[in-house]
Amino acid sequence: MTALPLILTVFVACAVEAIEALTIVLAAGLTREWRSTFQGMAVALGVLAAIVAALGPTITLLPLTALRLVVGALLAVFGLQWLRKAILRATGYKSLHDEASAYLREVTAARAAGTSSRGRVHDWYAFTLAFKGVLLEGLEVVFIVITFGANQRNVGAAVIGAAAAVVVVAVTGILVRAPLAKVPENAMKFAVGIMLTSFGIFWGAEGAGVAWPGQDAALLVLVPVVALVAVCYTFLLRPRRGRSPAEPATEKVVSS
Repeated sequence: MTALPLILTVFVACAVEAIEALTIVLAAGLTREWRSTFQGMAVALGVLAAIVAALGPTITLLPLTALRLVVGALLAVFGLQWLRKAILRATGYKSLHDEASAYLREVTAARAAGTSSRGRVHDWYAFTLAFKGVLLEGLEVVFIVITFGANQRNVGAAVIGAAAAVVVVAVTGILVRAPLAKVPENAMKFAVGIMLTSFGIFWGAEGAGVAWPGQDAALLVLVPVVALVAVCYTFLLRPRRGRSPAEPATEKVVSS
């Protein structure tokens, strides 16, 4: 994989996590206090940067075959989880992730919380809310950056893709000063799930000794195949007309 596809893949995957982190940060900043919110963000970003700096070079020292086997398995599991949730949401078995509703819940909780200060942090609630939101979503970003970057021996390109996603989402959020509720997040998660699963299968098989025909070009076939399987599951799981997704199909029993 060249640098550009790596950057674009990481960009899309990290953009989803950045949107969810933005919702939490906006709720803390607009409802409570921006200074404490930025302090929480800064500390979380510092922790994430330290994790990347520590794990990135260490992982690249591992033998490539073992690395691809482990990373492939992790990406496949991670991607299938995203894909499963996206399919369930697309078929109605799981409610769609609504950033507007999530934002309102965070705002309600933030307004109800009391105000306390600790050290140089004036609003501890805003600080912890921003810190936990950025850290938790950021850990998934770090996972994507390290796995993709280390496997391709190009952590720098993966970092560029992640940083670009964070900057684009952050700038957009600052301009609109509202959660990005109109972004087709489930469609993005569907696409990211397909990509992560495809790369996981590809790299995991390589680590197990499989020689793909055409090498990296095999992804041009593998990605559409995974996408086709996911789309087929989506159509198969769609509820029949007249029956809601929550209602299981039942057989009519006739007593003799």
